[in-house]
Amino acid sequence: QVQLVESGGGLVQPGGSLTLSCAASGFTFSNYPMSWYRQAPGKERELVARIWTISRMPNYADSVKGRFTISRDNSKNTVDLQMNSLKPDDTAVYYCYALIGRIDSWGQGTQVTVSS
Repeated sequence: QVQLVESGGGLVQPGGSLTLSCAASGFTFSNYPMSWYRQAPGKERELVARIWTISRMPNYADSVKGRFTISRDNSKNTVDLQMNSLKPDDTAVYYCYALIGRIDSWGQGTQVTVSS
């Protein structure tokens, strides 16, 4: 079955960096776009970044452009989110996501807290 397992969250000071990683299994990873979403307390889940299967520029939320970078390693079935210049507004649970067929597949989420 499809599994998405996130790691790398934690507590970081404003201006700091974190790298999140998502390990995927149960499907042909290289065939599917992969995304990172986040959900802050009291807010709706929002798309942070998406990376495609072909040579096409990734998409980013306006709020993270220039600070976050999404990448994938098809040999390892992983998708990473490098987050730099973190702000308190980046505090949220971050989720890995893939649409496999018609099924929304989510990881369990990893908490990122940006605070001094």
